[in-house]
Amino acid sequence: MGKNVREMLNSFVGGLENLAQTNGDMVGAFMGLLGSAYEPNALDIKTKELISVGIGCYNRCEYCIVYHTYKAFEAGATKEEILEAAMVSVAFGGGPSMAYSVTLLKDCIEEFEKDFQ
Repeated sequence: MGKNVREMLNSFVGGLENLAQTNGDMVGAFMGLLGSAYEPNALDIKTKELISVGIGCYNRCEYCIVYHTYKAFEAGATKEEILEAAMVSVAFGGGPSMAYSVTLLKDCIEEFEKDFQ
C-alpha cells in the first residue's frame, strides 16, 4: 500500500472538526452546501458518491478520492462500480487520472471494501 488511506480519511474528518472550532461559520456553510448537494433527489446518494469519486480522480484531489471512495462503499457501491466511475474520469483526464486510479484509488478500495462486506 502506498499511502495510509485510513489515516488520510481520519485526518480530513478531524481537520474539519478542528477548523470548525475557530471557523465554525465557514465550515458550517461548507457542510451545508455538501448536505444539500448530497440529498437524494433525482440521483441517489450512491450515484452522487460515484460521481464524486470520478471527479476526485479527474481533479487529482487525494483527500476527495479517499473520502468519497469510503462514502461510496458506505452508500452501497461495489468495487466494480467505483472503478467504472474512475474510468469515466480517465476518458476526460487521461494519464494523470489513470495514475490516481491505479494507485491511490486502488489503495482505498483495498482498505475500505472490507469495512462494508
